[in-house]
Amino acid sequence: MESLYTEYNRYIYHLCLKLTRNKSEAEDLMQEVWLKVVRYESSIQEVDHLKAWLTTICMNTFRDRYRKNVRRSKHVMHQPEGLDVSLLDLIPSDEAGAEEILEQQDVSVMIRHKISELDSIYRTTIMYFYVHQLSLIEIAEAMKVSIGTVKSRLFRGKQRLKDMLLEDARTREYVQTA
Repeated sequence: MESLYTEYNRYIYHLCLKLTRNKSEAEDLMQEVWLKVVRYESSIQEVDHLKAWLTTICMNTFRDRYRKNVRRSKHVMHQPEGLDVSLLDLIPSDEAGAEEILEQQDVSVMIRHKISELDSIYRTTIMYFYVHQLSLIEIAEAMKVSIGTVKSRLFRGKQRLKDMLLEDARTREYVQTA
């Protein structure tokens, strides 16, 4: 465990800093990541690619923190440029009432419908990354393309999805543009 920390601590810190753009938040996020790594220490020997595994833990921890901070009475999808968080942050909060939960479920159905209308390469890439939570490396291997191609498809797919949501009067109110 100590050698893992020594080898990847700096990498994890820089990734956290890139995600949060704030030194103290990056340190908090990094601490959460290492706590999860310690919690899953028994799984480390089954991991083929440690850096990808650590990156996935870091990204998922960041997404979880982001989701908690973004929840509002009306569910708003807001994705600042360069911030890579899930488009499907539609998990109801603990305090949500029945009306809000139903609204979130309706929005979720509408978004899933819009995703199904995307070109297959964008739909597949978005589903792999956001729904199945595969790493960029895993997606690249599954689709037999480079990581750069996966990143490009994610970016274009998210942009097309956002455009489709803005064009539809039923979903427009749930999309906040930066």
